Amino acid sequence: MRLATRAALAVALSLALAKAVAWWLSGSVSLLAGLTDSLLDGAASLINLLAVHYALQPADDDHRYGHGKAEALAGLGQSMFISVSALLVGAQAIDRLLHPQPITAQLLGIAVMLISLAATAGLLLFQRHVVKQTGSTAIRADSLHYRSDLLLNSSILLALALSAQGLERVDAIFGMGIGLYILWSAVGIAREALAILMDTELPPEQSSRMHELACSVPGVLGAHDLRTRMSGTRWFVQLHLELPGTLSLSEAHRLCEAVEQAIRKEFPRAEVLVHADPEDVLK
Repeated sequence: MRLATRAALAVALSLALAKAVAWWLSGSVSLLAGLTDSLLDGAASLINLLAVHYALQPADDDHRYGHGKAEALAGLGQSMFISVSALLVGAQAIDRLLHPQPITAQLLGIAVMLISLAATAGLLLFQRHVVKQTGSTAIRADSLHYRSDLLLNSSILLALALSAQGLERVDAIFGMGIGLYILWSAVGIAREALAILMDTELPPEQSSRMHELACSVPGVLGAHDLRTRMSGTRWFVQLHLELPGTLSLSEAHRLCEAVEQAIRKEFPRAEVLVHADPEDVLK
């Protein structure tokens, strides 16, 4: 996760420098859109790097459930940066649509965008691997806006190619479309981050599967009051087991441990807390 945040920051800053040179020489509003987005990507990735470093710290006396929600806070911060990026791009595109200007150095801009596409695609493949291994909310949010960058860079490349054919207004139109897409991406990131901060339940299919695993342990009569929530890369699961009232405390504890192990085996990121209820008390 730490390596993924460093890679994202390095890619964003490198591309921002290349796009700044290309925009200065060409005057393309689409390249300006890409430059603005890369600069804000760099700021968002820096926040992400700091948040992931904090989120990976172990639980302490003040944060007994760990520091995982720092990832969700980073996601909210990213959504704010990306929203500002979208508004700036949209404003510049509208101005250029009303006051069109010729675009120069298209070949340089096209070369920069091809490099941007290759670097962004490589970063996305690495981030996809990290998200698959860790389930990190912060890396997933970072990956989401770099996926939008892939579309953005493709659109800029097409806009530059069309502008080279004399279609100058296409550059501004593409800039407006890119701004709207970036804004939509920011909304998606914010919704996911808020879901974690508000302790939203895991998807129903995962909760149902956990219930099935608990009930499948020999000796368990049933389970109820299963509750779940996420905090960074960790899932917290609580449930009540229905057990025969004649069991000894040691045997009831053994069954609770067996249920925890059954759930954790299929969902390694889950921290499971089990409460045992005697069957006769439930009647």
